[in-house]
Amino acid sequence: MAYLTIDAKAANTYDAIVIGSGISGGWAAKELTGKGLKTLVLERGRDVKHVTDYPTANMNPWEFEHRGQVPLAVRAQYGKTRSFLREETLHWAIKPDEQPFVEEQPFTWTRGYHVGGKSLLWARQTQRWSEFDFEGPARDGFAVDWPIRYADLAPWYSHVEKFAGISGNKDGLPTLPDGEFLPPIELNCVETHLQGVIAQKYKDRQLIQGRCAHVTKPQPIHTAQGRAQCQHRTLCNRGCPFGGYFSSNASTLPWAEKTGNMTLRPHSVVHSIIYDEKKGKASGVRVVDANTMQMMEFYANIIFVNGSALNSNLILLNSTSSRFPNGLGNDSGLLGKYIAWHNYRGKISAEYDGFQDKTTDGRNPSNGYVPRFRNVYKQETDFLRGYATGVGGGRGMVQNREGMGLELKEHLLNPQLGPWHISGWMQGETVPLEKNHVRLDPNLKDKYGIPQLITSAGWAENDDKMVKDWMEQFTEMFTLAGFKNVKAVDTHSNPGSDIHEMGGVRMGKDPKTSLLNKWNQLHHCKNVFVTDGACMTSTSTQNPSLTYMAFTARAADYAVKEMKRKNL
Repeated sequence: MAYLTIDAKAANTYDAIVIGSGISGGWAAKELTGKGLKTLVLERGRDVKHVTDYPTANMNPWEFEHRGQVPLAVRAQYGKTRSFLREETLHWAIKPDEQPFVEEQPFTWTRGYHVGGKSLLWARQTQRWSEFDFEGPARDGFAVDWPIRYADLAPWYSHVEKFAGISGNKDGLPTLPDGEFLPPIELNCVETHLQGVIAQKYKDRQLIQGRCAHVTKPQPIHTAQGRAQCQHRTLCNRGCPFGGYFSSNASTLPWAEKTGNMTLRPHSVVHSIIYDEKKGKASGVRVVDANTMQMMEFYANIIFVNGSALNSNLILLNSTSSRFPNGLGNDSGLLGKYIAWHNYRGKISAEYDGFQDKTTDGRNPSNGYVPRFRNVYKQETDFLRGYATGVGGGRGMVQNREGMGLELKEHLLNPQLGPWHISGWMQGETVPLEKNHVRLDPNLKDKYGIPQLITSAGWAENDDKMVKDWMEQFTEMFTLAGFKNVKAVDTHSNPGSDIHEMGGVRMGKDPKTSLLNKWNQLHHCKNVFVTDGACMTSTSTQNPSLTYMAFTARAADYAVKEMKRKNL
């Protein structure tokens, strides 16, 4: 690489650099630019403009050439991946040559390589953690103690909830703290029926309306973002032109852009973070331009790493120097270790003969939710931690396919309402284990010259026991509710199938057992912050995105204050 002139280096220098433009990266951009910092946001994928770059958002089913299916020849281009392989969402899928990785054990890694990242692809479920969740590792001794508690994050939960727009009820549950809610999306009759049975039969569990990042009643802060009320189309994964659900593209990135302090650079594949041996801190970021394959360097006083959990691990592992030969900040040798995720293996379905006089009007982009009830106040099972569960019911049309000729045609053209159906899906907490890790392949590189990531993560006996208990408990609840044809299964899906990878750069109190302090700041490189899923010490059972947002806003506030004190 040619050395930059002083003027060229100045042109590539900012106050802050944010790696990634997804849920946490968008929040870092919003907070840092809002506090006056000239901020460069690096995204490895293409640009996606809100509204204009959602090509299928308003298409009807009959407008797709293959009615939503992807031809086999096209599917073959995407290898074994199955994520977003529908005509409606094919623009989000990535091909294997974009970033091959080595599966030492089967692992499903879903990535969002475009501006907005997985904030355009997520399920939009947003629950706060409780004190029980932050205390979990300290209580049972698995993983290290969190350096913070709920009280530290509570005001930041409120901060991000008000801006993002979260719908939900004030449920008053100690396991799931209430937040700053917009009106909830109501349950339908079969979900409400199950809710009543659970309330009647159990003292330790509840079914509530799911808390989700949908604007059900726009407030001034949402209209100022240009966002409108959720239209209940349930076409969310195509991209929402109304901004009805929270995404970086509809919310935080445009807000940051309005400050005049943000520079967004797509097609920028981060290679590594530059460490200045003399100054004892990071000085910038190396980037491969995805179009020209040219290596470039950008410089800043503050660096936020928000590349999504596994990529953030990859970047830090690849950021080697004389001071950090095993990866930036990795004096403990724990970088890339204790990878965890959520256990989605359990599924249950059933039918209900009642409510034949009722159906649903409109569509629900959310679902019902049963918060964790296992091992909350004490250890009561033969497995550690617990699980939450999504629950959703509905009533669809059924075609009679009997007969021939005109009779069959008449049946097909006149479907009838079928029975009510209901399903549930497990979201269990996996306990972080040192053997579950990622590392760099010493020989294999991707087309950008970056080492390929090796994923080595598998299920443990604790996960198997948890799935068994979940199937037993929900079979019991569904049976008590009078549901028929109850079928509970263990899908044995791969680790990572939940799209909630966490850990590898965990927070903690002791630099010997963790990488980050209570401010999401690398213990041994104070001007680098990690606030995406990589920072998580344990996974709890809640969907994690809201916690990433709160961590990011809190860390950005601290970073700017430290910079002004000249501590960074």
